[in-house]
Amino acid sequence: MRRSLTLLCGAVLLLAASAHAQAAQQIPPTDISSPEPTRAIQELRLKDGSVLYGYVELSEPDRIVFKTLAGTTLEVDRRQIASLEPAKGRLLNGEFLPADPNQTRLFFAPTGRSLQRGEAYVGVYQFMLPFVQVGVTDRISVGAGTPLFFGGGADRPVWVTPKVQLYRRGAASGAVGIIHFMNIGDGNFGIAYAVTTYGGSDNALTGGVGYAYARYDEEREATMIGMVGGEHRLSRRVKVVTENYFWQGAGIASLGVRFLGDRLSADVGLLTPIGGGLVFALPVVNFVWKF
Repeated sequence: MRRSLTLLCGAVLLLAASAHAQAAQQIPPTDISSPEPTRAIQELRLKDGSVLYGYVELSEPDRIVFKTLAGTTLEVDRRQIASLEPAKGRLLNGEFLPADPNQTRLFFAPTGRSLQRGEAYVGVYQFMLPFVQVGVTDRISVGAGTPLFFGGGADRPVWVTPKVQLYRRGAASGAVGIIHFMNIGDGNFGIAYAVTTYGGSDNALTGGVGYAYARYDEEREATMIGMVGGEHRLSRRVKVVTENYFWQGAGIASLGVRFLGDRLSADVGLLTPIGGGLVFALPVVNFVWKF
């Protein structure tokens, strides 16, 4: 019983780690709808931290003329520009909605979306579990993490999180991955998963299955886990996120919100068990910074 409970708890933590093993995916410019469909909306980021959305009206060696979505025309010295690139997001009722900077996971579970080549992020889960992930190609990413605080007397726990996106077409995407924890007490454990997502940046459903395993000395245990989750955008900066796990007559439900920044996202929610006679709720808090 002790090992079974440990396995199930470990599986949930693994799903959390797999979520962190996914960086925030950017939406390609083709996802942007604008009143001028032949012109892609651009994101102008200045060195003072300002971010503007609109179009370049004139480009010269030492300056540009930039027209914002609100219709204001600005002359900008090129020395003031930090970056100028196609915007990731969409225009809705005259308001530009930046893409979620952390689309490759829900609270814990991974989505079918993929980190792009060269993208990377760092984050922390529950203030104690930092992680990093890097896109090797547009479909393959790798990452790792370890607790901030760990007592002596044993090898330090470490987890690794490779992921491969197998399918991406239109609003549908699918991926597989493995999350493996090492030096966890007297054994190791992990999960191999397959997950699919259908929908856009603002509204989507995600479902997946995982094979959770654990090894203690010479003993081995395993179980299957299912997951169903979703995301719905409420406003320019707020999303509702939910995900729900089930296995062998029990499960876990979670609900909360994601606060969206240009590069930083913050999740705040509650997690509660279903079945098993246990009634309690645990807070969920995590942050991801994309660069």
